[in-house]
Amino acid sequence: MTIKDFEKYLQSTNLSENTNASYLFAVKQFKNQYDAVSKKNLRTYKVWLIENFKPKTVNLRLRAINFYLEFIGKSSWKIPFVRVQQKAFLENVISEADYAYFKSSLKQDNELFWYFVIRFLAATGARVSELIQIKVEHVKIGHLDLYSKGGKLRRIYIPKKLQEEALAWFESKKQNSGFIFLNKYGERITTRGISGQLKKLAVKYGINPAVIYPHSFRHRFAKSFLERCNDIAFLADLMGHESIETTRIYLRKTSTEQRTIVDSIVDW
Repeated sequence: MTIKDFEKYLQSTNLSENTNASYLFAVKQFKNQYDAVSKKNLRTYKVWLIENFKPKTVNLRLRAINFYLEFIGKSSWKIPFVRVQQKAFLENVISEADYAYFKSSLKQDNELFWYFVIRFLAATGARVSELIQIKVEHVKIGHLDLYSKGGKLRRIYIPKKLQEEALAWFESKKQNSGFIFLNKYGERITTRGISGQLKKLAVKYGINPAVIYPHSFRHRFAKSFLERCNDIAFLADLMGHESIETTRIYLRKTSTEQRTIVDSIVDW
């Protein structure tokens, strides 16, 4: 199996553009360092990763290699992940106040494209790779169905208020069908294009750029959802998490929230 075969296989899966690139990079990195896929070389590669990268990066690379091992029929050789020490707080999540300010600023300046980018991210919990798959047709019926590689269905709901706002926007620009988020050439905007422009808009409106990135709005969805509906199992389904343990991080407070609570109650 060549790298080209693997690349072709990746393109046939339901994985995001970023995940495909990440998996391909890791496999190329491994192949550049070792002349064969063997248990010994896999162990050596893991040691090299641990010595040179943070645990989260190590696990990302190992996930890619394990995916490749599945592809070449060597699932029994999969490499165990390293343990990642989770922080006791969430970092760099946009606050509800900043989100409300960002929304209103974009709407006031008639930046409706970017207004709806952050509205859809924060009101649906969609990943940015999923956001760019949304079509007018999905908004009309109020949801988008996505299928994972294993055939598992995940439904992304479009809340009624957002649905009504978006349909009025489509009507104003006479769009009846097709993908919602397009670039100036009429093609689907890239995830990188969205991330880059959001950073520029953060600077323009005086918001900390560290909290303005696509996944931050997905975090905001989860935090806001739990504050209003304390059903973590339902949230796990909405987020598309395989395990409820992944969703539990949203029960934690942000570092800013922790600081506010400590400052308000510690008076001794």
